[in-house]
Amino acid sequence: MKLKGIPVTLIGKIKTGYDPFGQPIFENKSITVQNVLVAPSSSEDITNQLSLTGKKVVYTLAIPKNDSNNWTDREVIFFGKRWRTVGIPTEGIADMIPLDWNKKVMVERYE
Repeated sequence: MKLKGIPVTLIGKIKTGYDPFGQPIFENKSITVQNVLVAPSSSEDITNQLSLTGKKVVYTLAIPKNDSNNWTDREVIFFGKRWRTVGIPTEGIADMIPLDWNKKVMVERYE
């Protein structure tokens, strides 16, 4: 049996120009990332994040090795709902991990 993830929509921010005060202007851009594993977060992860950040994580996403998108503090869409990533993704050494995923990030429910 081979593991296979689902497509997840990542809402990325793209710099589109500058306002009259010289500050950058960003627009949201939807990026579909294929083969993302979605698993319920462990009770230990939920408790740790709640005590550290005050945010209740629900799922942990495993990100494919070939992905170069920024997953820090981003909105994601899967299962027909909006979520927000919590914290900085953790990353392993790609060559040392036998499967297709080497990063993981937790998400909280976002309305």
